[in-house]
Amino acid sequence: MATKRNLQVAELIKRHFSEVLQNEGGYVYGTEPLVTVTKVMVSPDFSQAKIYLSVYNTEDKQSVILKMEHEITRLKQALAYRIRKHMRRVPDVAFYLDDTLDEMYRLNQLFNRLHEEGHMGDEEEQQES
Repeated sequence: MATKRNLQVAELIKRHFSEVLQNEGGYVYGTEPLVTVTKVMVSPDFSQAKIYLSVYNTEDKQSVILKMEHEITRLKQALAYRIRKHMRRVPDVAFYLDDTLDEMYRLNQLFNRLHEEGHMGDEEEQQES
């Protein structure tokens, strides 16, 4: 269970790293992909931060994450500049691909296809149950 301070630091990093991506992202991975920060998890001692990212508008999502890992020093320095008044030390960051929305779209398409093929049952049958 995360403490209140832990949640505050995670939200601080999430907000400021989103701004870093707006300013520096075009130089790191180009202007085509759209990258958003979906979640940040911070270790109890605030030494490590796991940043979960959603990547849109590109098929090769993992390459965007690899480009960001290649430029991790630049991104961490930009983050440090923004949070230096709030934290003593900037945590080490690690990037993870968050594919929750991609999975949601895939399941939605699957349910729509099943409904069209008649495998979901009639609505009247579902309401009677």
